[in-house]
Amino acid sequence: MRNWLFTISVLLFVCGIGFIIAGERTRRAVPAATAVEAPPAAPTATVKQVMKGLTGPAANVIFTAVSIDVTAAGETEKAPKNDEEWAEVSTNAALLIESANMLMQGSRAVDHADWLKMARQMAAAGQKALQAADAHDKDGILTVGEAVNMSCDNCHARYMRNQ
Repeated sequence: MRNWLFTISVLLFVCGIGFIIAGERTRRAVPAATAVEAPPAAPTATVKQVMKGLTGPAANVIFTAVSIDVTAAGETEKAPKNDEEWAEVSTNAALLIESANMLMQGSRAVDHADWLKMARQMAAAGQKALQAADAHDKDGILTVGEAVNMSCDNCHARYMRNQ
């Protein structure tokens, strides 16, 4: 009787291991998400509309978030003072990144060389601004303002149309 119970225990143990291995293989074979991806939406806004409505205002919030004014009366420092003000800077940094993504889509991409490179530079500057804002780093925002400004100026020097 003792041998028989031992044999059954070993068989149950081996079967359990087999079920675990089979379950793991099945889990790996099934795709994680079976949802159907929506096709990309066709761009609606023009480059000018993206710039005027999204890129410009977002960059302006970053430019003006932190500053130091030096006058005869002394220095005056301006910086976000609370979580709500930092959240506004963070949101606008994210919008700057998204506007760069929009500028690379479809017919908005003027060319597939410098235009894309400059849009990526703007997105990278926006990412640094987002990290600085999330860390409540006023020196980081002050520093990244130059990178944001240069990404705008370089692109405008090359692509700005006379209006």
